[in-house]
Amino acid sequence: MNKKQQQTEHTKRKIADAARNLFVQKGYKATSIEDIVKATGCSAGNIYYHFKSKEGLFLHLIDDWNTEWEETWLAKEPQYKTTIDKLYGMAEHLAHDQLNHPLTKAVDEFFNNAEKNPEVEERINEMVKGYIDFNRDLLQRGINSGEFQSSNVTGLAIILDSLMYGLNQHTRRMEREEALAAYRLAMDVFLHGIATPAR
Repeated sequence: MNKKQQQTEHTKRKIADAARNLFVQKGYKATSIEDIVKATGCSAGNIYYHFKSKEGLFLHLIDDWNTEWEETWLAKEPQYKTTIDKLYGMAEHLAHDQLNHPLTKAVDEFFNNAEKNPEVEERINEMVKGYIDFNRDLLQRGINSGEFQSSNVTGLAIILDSLMYGLNQHTRRMEREEALAAYRLAMDVFLHGIATPAR
């Protein structure tokens, strides 16, 4: 990386760090580009140059969070021997992350904001595709190892993502242990169902 690239990365990081703090403190809607200008000393033009829009800047922060989540999960994953253990471990890791991450409220606000331009919608769709791919890879390993029946792995990956997304919404106002229990129960239901076996 040459000196100019280093300066560009440094400016980008400076803007992202300041914006992150503002989004955590004020929320997504209440944070303006002008607030970020004041916090960084960078011009609005400079911010738009690096991130195109407030949405683009926020998506950059979500990307950072996703990368951080995946890195910490991949460091933990080897402690789980089976794919079933990994699924329970992943659910718990997600629960802890959602309960503890400072950007959680701002992310909810961002996703619930109906006004998104097509480019932002496309980036969100790519993120969701990444979550589905992650689930599909994990579930495919379970099929390959004989833990799971051969099935529509993409369909299962979508159901798993929907389950985790829904839990994320419903556990916000729960106490930690209640939230963790909900994630464990969800994984029980995903893996074993609720119907009584036919006699």
